Parts: sequence; C-alpha cells; structure tokens
Amino acid sequence: MRLRLVPKDTKWDFFGRPKLWLGISAVLMVVALASFLVQGLNYGIDFRGGTTIRTESTQAVDIGLYRDAINGLGLGDVTITEVFDPTFGPDQNVAMVRIQAQEGEESVSPEVIESIEAALQQAVPDIRFVSVESVGPKVSGELIQTAVIAVLLAIGAVLVYIWLRFEWQFALGAVAALVHDVLLTIGIFSELQIRFDLAIIAALLTIVGYSLNDTVVVFDRVRENLRKYKQMPLKEVLNISINETLSRTVMTSVTTLLALISLFVLGGDVIRGFVFAMIWGVIVGTYSSIFVASIILLRLGVKRDWSKPDANAGTQYANIDA
Repeated sequence: MRLRLVPKDTKWDFFGRPKLWLGISAVLMVVALASFLVQGLNYGIDFRGGTTIRTESTQAVDIGLYRDAINGLGLGDVTITEVFDPTFGPDQNVAMVRIQAQEGEESVSPEVIESIEAALQQAVPDIRFVSVESVGPKVSGELIQTAVIAVLLAIGAVLVYIWLRFEWQFALGAVAALVHDVLLTIGIFSELQIRFDLAIIAALLTIVGYSLNDTVVVFDRVRENLRKYKQMPLKEVLNISINETLSRTVMTSVTTLLALISLFVLGGDVIRGFVFAMIWGVIVGTYSSIFVASIILLRLGVKRDWSKPDANAGTQYANIDA
C-alpha cells in the first residue's frame, strides 16, 4: 500500500476566495516591512564587523566547552566553529572563534582579545592562538550591499527566465511570489531578532530557487491544460492544474521539512539560523506558489493558444469570481 499525504484525484477549490488569500499575503508583507523599518535586523559579525581568532589544540574541539568559557565575558554575538585545515596536519584540531565588534567600537579591542584568550587557555591548557583577524565596518557595509545585489539579480534573472519560457503574466506571478517569500523571511528574522549573517543570504537565494521550482511545476501543468481545455474558464484550469500537482508539491515539501527539522534539532547553533530560514522558506514558498503566483496569473489572464499570437492575452478578468 502506497503512502499518500494527499488523497488521489483531489478537486479542491483554491480560488473560491482569491481576495482573501491576497489580502492575507499583503498584510503579512506590510507587517514584515514595518518590522524591518522599525526594528531592523540583528546583524551578525559578517555585517556588523568584528574579530576572528583562529585556535589550534591537540585535544578535540569541544564547542560547548569553548562557549562556556567565553559566555561569562558578556561579549554578545560569539560564533564558534570547528574547521578542517590540511595545512595543520591530521592530528591538529582547529577552531574559529568570531566575536562581534562592541557597541561604539569599530573592532574588538586588544584587552578583550586578551581576556578571551585567557578564558580559553584556562579551559583548554594546550590551546594555541594561530591568528587574529578583524573585519571593519567598511567591509561589512560592502557585504550588505553585495548581498542585496545578489538577491535582486536572482529575482531579476527569474523574471527574464519565466518570461522567455512562458509569458509575461507567468513571469509577474512568479516574481511576485519570490518577493513575497524573501520579504516574509526577512520580516520573521526582524520580528524575532534572529542573527542575520551571510549564511542567511545563502538561505534566501536557496529559497528563491526552491520557490521557483515549485511555481514552475504548477505553471507547466497550467500551460498543458490551457492547450487541452481551450474553452474552460481560466479559474477552472488553474484549479485542475494545482490539484494535479498537489501530491508532488506536498510530498516534496514534507520530505524537505523532515530533513530540515532534523538539522534544526541536531545540527547545533552554527547552522540553526540557516536551517530556520530554510524551514520558513519552504512553508511560505509552498503557500506562495499556489495562493500568490497562481492568483496573480488568474487576475492578469493568459492567452489560450500558443500556436499563434493572441490579441486578447492578459484580458481574462471575466473569469474571476468576486
């Protein structure tokens, strides 16, 4: 017996109240934007500036032990990661300790670095401090600018790709869904004040790809059914298409979430922010591919025959129920 997360041959009406779904999305986006403007983001060391201390020890790196030794110093955002560096040989254990710049300072002061080294030396007597590197606010500002450009370029590339593969109505629906997903992800990080660093930018770009994949699967089926049901109202074609791809969409999302939740619980503090962003992105991406991209396509309309130009493309408003 095959496991089914969604009943076979569903006939659910996803567009019974399109204004409600668009209204919910609009409210969530306004809340996310307001939170970003009022609270801002809790930038990590990558964007705020700070200092990285590279350590080496003959003992295995115990991140919990390192963190306990430093926590009492009240330094704010401290990230500790074990790294593999072949230049140190197979028997060496290398860790990176990253400390954010303190309030009102461009970098961590020498006194603070000495106190960190003393605390770690007490916890791990044979520890050696291989290097100390600082990232100033100028470099951090450049990273923020580069990160914003990367996300915008990704969304712009999606717009061009969908436009060339389908039609401009599909492209606008897909981009609206991507903007929705990215804005809500940034908003949840702002509202909860979760540390926002370069790993979260990587998560945002991954979310763009995941959401696009989901949306393209639905749009492919919509295009097939538009050719198959030439006289059927656009709303019904969209409903049929989403119901036909619903099992695949849900199965993909659930299996992805199972892996992400396992990483969130067991993966440790280093990747927890990235994994949280991915979990949130999978949820809102699945939602937006149905209730944002498809509803916008319904409102814009689309031509019904790809074999010849259609002067009425984008004028299917008559198919929308109030």
